[in-house]
Amino acid sequence: MTGAIVAAARDWIGTPYVHQSTAKGAGCDCLGLLRGVWREVLGCEPEAVPAYSMDWSEPQGEERLWAAAMRHLKAKPLAAECSGDVLLFRMRHGAVAKHLGIQGAVDAYPTFIHAYSGHGVVESPLSSPWRRRIVARFEFPIGV
Repeated sequence: MTGAIVAAARDWIGTPYVHQSTAKGAGCDCLGLLRGVWREVLGCEPEAVPAYSMDWSEPQGEERLWAAAMRHLKAKPLAAECSGDVLLFRMRHGAVAKHLGIQGAVDAYPTFIHAYSGHGVVESPLSSPWRRRIVARFEFPIGV
C-alpha cells in the first residue's frame, strides 16, 4: 500500500497551491493533497473538513490538525521512517503544527511530497531544516 500512496502523491506534483482546495491539477493545499491521496487510495474521506483560515487554530493554540490525524491515521515513532508516511510539521517554534507531507524516498536522499504556498505540490528533500520541524509521523490505516 505504501507504494500506491507515494505514486498517488507524486501524481499530484505540479498542482498549484490553492488554500482549502483538493483538486488534482487545479489546486490544493497540504491538507487537500492528503485528502486527495486518501480518496484515490482508500476511498471516501473519513470526515467532512470545515472551512479553515490561513491562521486556523493558531489564535486558540489548539492542535486541531494533530487531533484529526490521531483520529484517522496510525501514529508511529518519528524514527520509524517508511515511504508513504504522513509527516506533520510545526513551521515555527511555539506555533501549532499545521503543515503536512507524505514521505517519498527513505534512502540516502529522503524526500517528501507536499503542497507548499508559492510552489504548489512538489517533492522536496527531507533536509535537516525540514526534519527539525517534524512533530509527528503517521501511517495510513490498512483495510479502510
